[in-house]
Amino acid sequence: MKLRNISKRVTGSPAVDGAGVRLVRVFGNRDTGDFDPFLMLDAFDSTRPSDYTAGFPWHPHRGIETITMLVEGEIDHGDSLGNRGTIKDGGCQWMTAGSGIIHQEMPIAAPRMLGLQLWLNLAAKEKMCVPAYRDLTAENTPIRDTDGVKVAILAGDFAGTAGAMKSEHTPASLFSVSMRPGSQADFPLPSDYNAFIYVFEGSAFLHADDAVESLNPRQAILLGAGDAVRIVAPADNAGAVRFVLCAGRPLREPVAWGGPIVMNTREELERAFRELDEGTFIKDKIRA
Repeated sequence: MKLRNISKRVTGSPAVDGAGVRLVRVFGNRDTGDFDPFLMLDAFDSTRPSDYTAGFPWHPHRGIETITMLVEGEIDHGDSLGNRGTIKDGGCQWMTAGSGIIHQEMPIAAPRMLGLQLWLNLAAKEKMCVPAYRDLTAENTPIRDTDGVKVAILAGDFAGTAGAMKSEHTPASLFSVSMRPGSQADFPLPSDYNAFIYVFEGSAFLHADDAVESLNPRQAILLGAGDAVRIVAPADNAGAVRFVLCAGRPLREPVAWGGPIVMNTREELERAFRELDEGTFIKDKIRA
């Protein structure tokens, strides 16, 4: 087993998106080469509803998968074909935009809104696949809870347990983790996957073969080569450390990015926006 070390730290910047939602853009357009197949990570953590209740009204996507994960809070969502749902504490909405969808995400005022949205790229041959919409609730997400380490397996496999979501497109793993003080966990990952950690709160250490390095909140921690990740939560932590571990097989394809649409060429982007203007953007009925 080769333990992964830290190859890069990315600290996000405050941003405003949607109809006025305040968030942190942790990584994005400039980082696509490093984080491939992941395109963007937006994180949010607020106890002020005015920061987020304006939400993300109707907007299009094509060529990607969007993953909205909540640790705490509540978000109503829907699409232009009538699908509706609500993401709640511990839940996730995994949408394959594929050939095109128009949807909205509208947060509801809550004591705390804590979570993230992650964009996962689609390969050129799958950019125009049939859209799909999936609600991964806390109740239907497998959880392994052992020795102070609680792992919600949203996608991928952990300790012999398959995740709630099995990607039909870009292979990926997504684990939502809470570790009590003094606990330790190893996370095996395919050696050909890119991987990163985002810490919501608390502190932890990453133990590699040749170093011990700190994991700081509100940074994307890109991991180096290896086939496992070892995380240790210090015994003197005041509370649990909460983080997500994301990994996926790189696509190594050109990226042409235009707002909510990500294709491979400028011509494909221009076609998508032309179809939006012409009313021909939606190609396929969404699959639940």
